[in-house]
Amino acid sequence: MSKMFVSNKKETPRIFENNFLEFFSRVHPVVPLIIYLPLISYMFYLGISENLNYSDLILFFAGGYLFWHFTEYIIHRFIFHYEPKSEFGKKLHFIIHGVHHDYPSDPLRLVMPPSVSLPLAGVFFILFQKIIGIPAAYIFFAGFLFGYLAYDMTHYAIHNFAIKNNLWRKIKEHHMKHHFNDPQKGFAISLPAFDKLFGTYSKNINREG
Repeated sequence: MSKMFVSNKKETPRIFENNFLEFFSRVHPVVPLIIYLPLISYMFYLGISENLNYSDLILFFAGGYLFWHFTEYIIHRFIFHYEPKSEFGKKLHFIIHGVHHDYPSDPLRLVMPPSVSLPLAGVFFILFQKIIGIPAAYIFFAGFLFGYLAYDMTHYAIHNFAIKNNLWRKIKEHHMKHHFNDPQKGFAISLPAFDKLFGTYSKNINREG
């Protein structure tokens, strides 16, 4: 099987000539924690302040959390792995996701840059607000962001740490299959059950990857 990456070393290739754009394409993994933990807490506080009962808090938070995992799967499968035909599209695809497959152990491109995640978060909050209304949207959004944060931290961990726990080892192996065995399967990173649900779960792994 041909090699599916350029380098598996912990190196960060340059993808922009412009220094400003290049700076914002690299993200330390602690950045999402600094940004989103306070935001999640604030959204939860707003929901509580509107006197939502405990059952509603649990229901909407869990719903938001699961909806993130569905969103993660859809974005990864149909956007990140869309193969454009134009030269501009190919360059954009490389910037968005292709560079990660070429350099899967790049420690500064394993979490989503805030320049991308924050506008997306804003769009999703507006949608939640219009569909389920306030105050439910506060808690649903908190669960959604918690799911996103779990995804970012999981993705960073499975590319950087030697994992001994059996459950987390299975999650790591599932994602390694996506990188080194079949990039057209294994789109769910933090909750592989979605691949089983949608028929994209890979059973075999290339141990040489």
